Amino acid sequence: MVAHEDPHQEYRRRVAGMQSRVRGLMLGLALGDTVGAARGGPPAAGPLRAGVSTQLACFTAEGVIRAMVRGRHKGVCHPPGVVLHAYCRWAALQGVEAARMRRRWASHPSDRPWPDGWLAGVPALAERRGSAPATVTALSRIEDPHSRIAVPSRGCHALTRTLPVAVAGPQWAEQAGEFAALTHGDPAARSTAAQAAVLLQHCLTAPRPDGPADLADRIAREALEAGIAALPSGPGRVFGDERQRLAAAFRHALDRPAEPALLARLAPDASAPAALLGGLYTAASFPRRDRFGAALAFASGAPDGDSVACVTGALLGAVHGAEALPVDLVSRHELAWVLDVLARDLLAQIEDSPSGSEYVPGWDPHWWDRYPGW
Repeated sequence: MVAHEDPHQEYRRRVAGMQSRVRGLMLGLALGDTVGAARGGPPAAGPLRAGVSTQLACFTAEGVIRAMVRGRHKGVCHPPGVVLHAYCRWAALQGVEAARMRRRWASHPSDRPWPDGWLAGVPALAERRGSAPATVTALSRIEDPHSRIAVPSRGCHALTRTLPVAVAGPQWAEQAGEFAALTHGDPAARSTAAQAAVLLQHCLTAPRPDGPADLADRIAREALEAGIAALPSGPGRVFGDERQRLAAAFRHALDRPAEPALLARLAPDASAPAALLGGLYTAASFPRRDRFGAALAFASGAPDGDSVACVTGALLGAVHGAEALPVDLVSRHELAWVLDVLARDLLAQIEDSPSGSEYVPGWDPHWWDRYPGW
């Protein structure tokens, strides 16, 4: 009898070799968010501000790490509840219903202040960087049962904030949808977040496109095409004909690349499905490693350019790695260091669980303080 390797175990084995790509995903989404908000023309000098999608993505990544820590130490974990707690820490820092958030979370028996964890001490995450109305409205209902706080929205933040979940592996794709559904009740928001996780997982694990330009182009496009092919098509898992729409957007990129009018038709609004369709079309239109900046500039021309550019940056950053990102933009981004640390720490948690587990001591005595898993 032939033993077959668990696909999740295989994924974890490959994680060790893709640090650059995880950093590329995290930094790429942030650059896209920033460049898109500037309509493709960010300041030529000085710091670059993060967008609200980037702030929320930071807390998604932190929430995933804390969910993994809790699972290791407690033996049981409901990741959506842990990630919802992460979004509440963001809201408290932003001054959104801070008293209500403290009543909900600071009552937990603890000798530590709330909000806790190292991310709560980052000043830029307390700055207002745009609006996320559906997320804020839902979080304002935090004292209601979790199943009732979501609003009937398919807004783009359900997608952009959940992009880091792809790093956690194939078994977390459905969790990405659950995280989106915490605040966005439209089924399209849930399914789009899950679809993006699958696409990004294929970008993260594709062969490295380091050869000649034409080979690199092909590898990048093959990763996107493989991700589309891997999307589940059964009823109840993919909303309507979204898989077919993604396949059509990919074909358009091959036949009619980088057409502004086509981008506007594929991504006409600020919804999650539009952001994913526009981001996929742009990434497949600009698959070359040295065209990252041009891809973001093009994506920024969409009606909701920041969400489309955010998805574009995540896809291309995941397939090409952090070294492909424009140094000038990365070095000036106010959350670049934070995103880089989160990327490395997410991988460290997946690979090695620095805080140990319920029965095994860890090698990092400070990990629990950084990512308390309660």
